[in-house]
Amino acid sequence: MFAGQPMGYLNFMRLSSLLLILMVLLNACSLLPGKIDETKNWSAAKLYTEAKSNLGDGNYETAIDYFEKLEARYPFGRYAQQAQLEIAYAYYKYDEPDSAISAADRFIKTNPQHPNVDYAYYLKGLVNFSRGQSIIDKFLPRDLSQRDPGYARKAFFDFQKLVKRFPDSRYAGDARQRMVYLRNILARYELHVADYYMRRGEYLAAANRARYVLANYEGTPSQADALVVMVRAYRKLKLPALAADARRVLKLNYPKRAAELKTASD
Repeated sequence: MFAGQPMGYLNFMRLSSLLLILMVLLNACSLLPGKIDETKNWSAAKLYTEAKSNLGDGNYETAIDYFEKLEARYPFGRYAQQAQLEIAYAYYKYDEPDSAISAADRFIKTNPQHPNVDYAYYLKGLVNFSRGQSIIDKFLPRDLSQRDPGYARKAFFDFQKLVKRFPDSRYAGDARQRMVYLRNILARYELHVADYYMRRGEYLAAANRARYVLANYEGTPSQADALVVMVRAYRKLKLPALAADARRVLKLNYPKRAAELKTASD
């Protein structure tokens, strides 16, 4: 220690020196060239191959990056056209539904005659079908009919478009099965709403919801429950004729359910 130099002063000088060195190093780093883009000289085929490889390996962010670079650098090649469709799927797997839908719509608009355009319609249905489902749902499935039905309706109409426009598509069979499932979900949702109205004493609203199920979701398992709601709602509204009509239809089509339902005199 130098004579006459207090300890605090020396510590201050050391700290100042360290800060100065750190600032110099930071400024030096800022002068270094940016990260080299390894894809700079890649051909369209190379970009597409690497993007597909990353997509298959589950590296969705990297796959999206490569597909976007492919479209930007080679916008008129055959690889770019296919990349538009692949990137929609990559966004879907990366859990970016809005970007997936936008990419699929763009492919449909720019390539209406493409041999794989049916897949774009199918993918839109898949995206909306899976919207709103969290990782928890995979392990503790919830009743989807109790959630907002907006995306279920969108998915249904997406699949419906596919089936109508491409009835022989390889994806049409799966789309039809999903449509049956979605109709059942949507019908049950209407019954949940009808039950809510019944509990609130809004019997006319409950009856109207049940009638909507009968009119729009024919053949679903919810038809019997809708008739039961109508019978009970009309009884509460003191409309015995309408209640009797609903019970008669219930007895004709679902005799076991009708037997479980008490008569008005019980």
